[in-house]
Amino acid sequence: MTSPEPDLSTRAPRFWLVWILVPLLVGIGLAALVPRPVVGLIYLQDAIYSFTSRDMIAQIHYARDNAEVRAVVLVLDSPGGTVVDTEAVYLELARLRERKPVVTMAQGIAASGAYYLSVGTDYIFAGPSSLVGNVGVISQLPPAPAVFEDLASTGPYKLFGSARDTRLRDMEAIKQAFYSAVQLGRGEALTVGPERILRGEIWLGSEAARLGLVDELGSISAAIEKAAELGHIANYRVADLRELAGLQSVLPLPFFFKTPEGALTPYPNAPGFYLLYVPPGERGLP
Repeated sequence: MTSPEPDLSTRAPRFWLVWILVPLLVGIGLAALVPRPVVGLIYLQDAIYSFTSRDMIAQIHYARDNAEVRAVVLVLDSPGGTVVDTEAVYLELARLRERKPVVTMAQGIAASGAYYLSVGTDYIFAGPSSLVGNVGVISQLPPAPAVFEDLASTGPYKLFGSARDTRLRDMEAIKQAFYSAVQLGRGEALTVGPERILRGEIWLGSEAARLGLVDELGSISAAIEKAAELGHIANYRVADLRELAGLQSVLPLPFFFKTPEGALTPYPNAPGFYLLYVPPGERGLP
């Protein structure tokens, strides 16, 4: 008695179905283990000073050192801040851009030092009614040398650091460095020269786009899409780099504009050099 021959017509489809489904399921499983690429957001919603610069630099370092972060959007709403802290963040952004694209979204205000940061990124978006620009420097001039009855010093400028004309020359050098950063970042996109830019004007985002200070008018979602495009990624997720870097979620109350008595003013609470926008009507420096 012979055994019945196998029915190949029914086994063949099952065979090919297994060969199709197994690799597919394995691929899905492996894909689930691979983290999705991230577009990281860094928010600056304060002046640029010691605390906020440290906070931003920590997020920049995280973005640079973690492979899942493939692009970054810098979301700015700031009047600027100290020269030293602005330059520190700018230089760290330059190192980040060696590996990953960075896009700016100017929300609300990106003035003075905040605009300095934006020209250090690959692409700049601005809201139509945002405030952009204010290229320049402010500082308090030291008082003239004087003799104090109860206080002695070893030199005429020991108490104040420099003469007034020296302070003005330093401000001019910082201003020119600022303009060099604008030229480097904006290049041929600018439609105005230094005689206009260095007047310290602040423009609506729509005018800033016409002058070439920003690339495009748009929203934060447009900035995220542009960052993903420059990073050559799809199926990405968006994440706040503050959370990924494990930083505290709530910033302390700003002391940059506080007097020793605790009152808020439009001005920094210590003398120095500032890339800072002071609103109209608040021009009398303390």
